[in-house]
Amino acid sequence: MSENQQHTYDESQIQVLEGLEAVRKRPGMYIGSTSAKGLHHLVWEVVDNSIDEALAGYCSHIQVIVHEDNSVTVVDNGRGIPVGIHPKLQKPTLEVVLTVLHAGGKFGGEGYKVSGGLHGVGVSVVNALSEWVQVRVHRDGTVYEQEYRRGVPQFAVREVGTTEKTGTTVTFRPDREIFTETVEYDFDTLQTRIRELAFLNKGIHISLLDERTGTSKEYHYEGGIKSFVEYLNKNKEVVHESPIYVEGEKEQITVEIAIQYNDSYTENIHSFANNINTHEGGTHESGFKSALTRIINEYARRLNFLKDNDSNLSGEDVREGLTAVISVKIPEPQFEGQTKTKLGNSEVRGIVESLFSDKLQEFLIENPSVSKRIMEKALQAQRAREAARKARELTRRKSALEVSSLPGKLADCSSKDATISELYIVEGDSAGGSAKQGRDRHFQAILPLRGKILNVEKARLDRILGNAEIRAIITALGTGIGEDFDLEKARYHKVIIMTDADVDGAHIRTLLLTFFYRYMRKIIDAGYIYIAQPPLYKIEKNKTIRYAYNEKQRDSIIAEMGDAGQKANVQRYKGLGEMNPGQLWETTMDPESRTLLQVTIQDAIEADMIFDTLMGDNVEPRRDFIQEHARYVENLDI
Repeated sequence: MSENQQHTYDESQIQVLEGLEAVRKRPGMYIGSTSAKGLHHLVWEVVDNSIDEALAGYCSHIQVIVHEDNSVTVVDNGRGIPVGIHPKLQKPTLEVVLTVLHAGGKFGGEGYKVSGGLHGVGVSVVNALSEWVQVRVHRDGTVYEQEYRRGVPQFAVREVGTTEKTGTTVTFRPDREIFTETVEYDFDTLQTRIRELAFLNKGIHISLLDERTGTSKEYHYEGGIKSFVEYLNKNKEVVHESPIYVEGEKEQITVEIAIQYNDSYTENIHSFANNINTHEGGTHESGFKSALTRIINEYARRLNFLKDNDSNLSGEDVREGLTAVISVKIPEPQFEGQTKTKLGNSEVRGIVESLFSDKLQEFLIENPSVSKRIMEKALQAQRAREAARKARELTRRKSALEVSSLPGKLADCSSKDATISELYIVEGDSAGGSAKQGRDRHFQAILPLRGKILNVEKARLDRILGNAEIRAIITALGTGIGEDFDLEKARYHKVIIMTDADVDGAHIRTLLLTFFYRYMRKIIDAGYIYIAQPPLYKIEKNKTIRYAYNEKQRDSIIAEMGDAGQKANVQRYKGLGEMNPGQLWETTMDPESRTLLQVTIQDAIEADMIFDTLMGDNVEPRRDFIQEHARYVENLDI
């Protein structure tokens, strides 16, 4: 790093865009929400500053500490926030960064070449939404300090010692007046994102210490996203031992891609721009997909895997069983899409396409045995896709008949308004019968399943579409599947999985969730999937009937009923079929009194790995998972 470059990050680089007044009034505008998600966002804002120092080449270690009172400390060994007087505001720059919204070294283009963080609102928002914040800066041989209460400085920036190191330490405690839902940090949520950041920024050391439990983790990956792909594939059988890795820079845009094929039937692509997970894809992802499809088709034709009269392999064919991580670092990212997680920079597509094409072509030529396995897998996928297309046409033809295509199964509702219509997917004909009698026919439809559906984790789409129960679900929903999937055509905006509270019921629920996650992911993202919560116990005494959903509630109700008179009669429900229609309506189906759990995906990467662990071919990871989580099981019926 040259002498001149080192001095480009100083007071003059801190530009001011607007003040801090509105943050406490409308926190959701700045951190998304004041729920647990917004609470964790405070940590990411501080950590992102340290990561930006790492991207600029000045920071190698970051430490995150959760204290017993749920305050958080983030320590880095970067250059330290500048402390000199800001040329425009005539205040110490540290105070400007902490008290003025959008004040930072990221807006002028010289302080940082690339910066992460989705909202870019910075540590000032953390200051505004915290009960208190303490900042210590090690810079130029001196330790500087300032404290704030709900965004207000408690004293001027002061010198508190000398030092030989550099860096910034920020400690804050979230404000209970703002975060009324919870101020408790979740270790798993912190760990997942910190591990992701360590993968995306190779060589950096990030540690996490939870003083509440004494748990500590350290993450450091010299392999970067190559290690990320290996981690994602750790429970799968891989087609080639080492991931294909591409790295390059063009027009100040850095591109990293790592891919590895495995023996599964689904693609698993994760793309990032400036460390932000671009869930909705964007130009970097489309450039990658385009290059992959083109190069594999060219190679297949050159080596006669595809004959002259054969049609080209589709994108779906060449991505079957592919795990890929695409990471780009861009000076001025443009985000689009509903959740602002779709990269829109048009120039990125061509750069990604050209860099990846060259490297993939080289790999295929140099590794003929691996290339052959990739080609064979893609050709099998092509044959299965053709079979699936025929199966889909059959499903489409049947769905044209709507209700009559599901004789004796779907009891539809009379409403045609999808926004109020509900579909209960029910385990077994017995419970299905009770549900049909107990429901409100105007807006509640019932689809009973006979037995367990196919485990889609171990099957291709053609075989999945051959399963009668899955076909019934697709037809009832009306959305289609695969290439034909269209969320707008969903006939119900609530799809409620209602299974027995036993091992078989849990297995059926997991099979259904696996199917929705792998083949109708958008229906989960839209918030349409729910899980019904039927009671476990019926407690009756002196003609009074109460229901309990767990053991603790059961004991509490029995205690409330008291010792007077006869003993309470407690019935343990083994299945939904034991309830009469009235009881099922009252406890599980009546919108006024029921409890529904909405299925959401906080973290697609973790969800993907859990489905693979629970439903994949590998037994050992599943056994480890069960052993680790068995202690959380309160009640098990076998």
